[in-house]
Amino acid sequence: MNDRITILGAGESGMGAALLAKAKGLNPFVSDLQIITDERKQELSLASIQFEEGGHSEATILQSTEIIKSPGIPDSAPLIVKAKSAGIPVINELEFAFRYTDAQMIAITGTNGKTTTTLLTYHLLKQAGLNVGLAGNVGHSLAKQVIKDSFDFYVVEVSSFQLDGMFDFKANIAVLLNITPDHLDRYNDDFQQYVASKFRIMQNMTPEDQMIYWEDDPTIERYLEQNESVPELTEISINNELKEGVFISGKEIVYSHPTKGFTLNLDNISLIGKHNLINSLAAIIIARKVGITLRDITSGLQSFNNAPHRLEKVATIHEVDFINDSKATNVNAVYYALDGIDSNIIWIAGGVDKGNDYRLIDQLAQQKVKALICLGKNNEPLTSFFEGKVQSINETE
Repeated sequence: MNDRITILGAGESGMGAALLAKAKGLNPFVSDLQIITDERKQELSLASIQFEEGGHSEATILQSTEIIKSPGIPDSAPLIVKAKSAGIPVINELEFAFRYTDAQMIAITGTNGKTTTTLLTYHLLKQAGLNVGLAGNVGHSLAKQVIKDSFDFYVVEVSSFQLDGMFDFKANIAVLLNITPDHLDRYNDDFQQYVASKFRIMQNMTPEDQMIYWEDDPTIERYLEQNESVPELTEISINNELKEGVFISGKEIVYSHPTKGFTLNLDNISLIGKHNLINSLAAIIIARKVGITLRDITSGLQSFNNAPHRLEKVATIHEVDFINDSKATNVNAVYYALDGIDSNIIWIAGGVDKGNDYRLIDQLAQQKVKALICLGKNNEPLTSFFEGKVQSINETE
């Protein structure tokens, strides 16, 4: 076993990559800058996988034939720069796992909504009886599942950081939900670099593959107009009627297609908010493209429970709905939350301001927010922007 594969990071993806590498007869070495949990150290020891914690042995790592890094490690990290300069390939766990499976890949990305869409797609496929695995940014290692490789399909949530480390990976069905500025510190504050990263979801796709995207997003539309697309494209829209694609018409979901068209009652979707319509339309059309019946799709939509903290209805007390949307960590996500709720809103906001541009939600806040409660480390950007626009602003620790 001369092929030393160094895995940087002993999180979910790193552990999966190490165990897969061992299973395939390679020589994995796990290196983590932080302290590895006792449970994971035991798992590595039982598999006879060498590891280190609390720092990186640079000389050892730079003798590797390949490096698999955690998505959280930027390409600008000094160790990664040295490795690439030395000609050592640096990939991620999804890229590595892809080499060892022939399963169909359904890859889902977007600035917002990808977790909900991934979970809903997985739920629709699994409820309909398909042999399907769930992987990627949702916290399930694709590599660890590929060791047994018992699934026909994998539904994979893919972040831009993960896409940056994927080169030969190919999606059979790809979904791009939306692109808005986020994580620009990883992209030299260049939005176009971030856009290009998201469109790596299409790399290696063939005309037999399917690309589903939100037609209402001007950034996506502009990119597709300027760049040639290889896979078959399917548009989804919540604002426009499409000659061919999936859209909303009154109380109906409509798939307009010469031979495969269908309609579905909108009341079957239990998720809150307009942005969840986008997520649901994407999941529905994926389900149809893999052959699931409308009856099974309807049943799956009605039985789906979303992940916590995503417009999650917690309780109704004295006719007041309490909704947990704490995963809304950027202004675009807040826009969809405010836009999707019709009643008066008491908005609790805060955290760490990342240079947010609140102009996107200015009109919605004036129209819908009855009171703003600020509990961040620095509330001044919120209070100064919304002063005079929201009738009641309160600060709390």
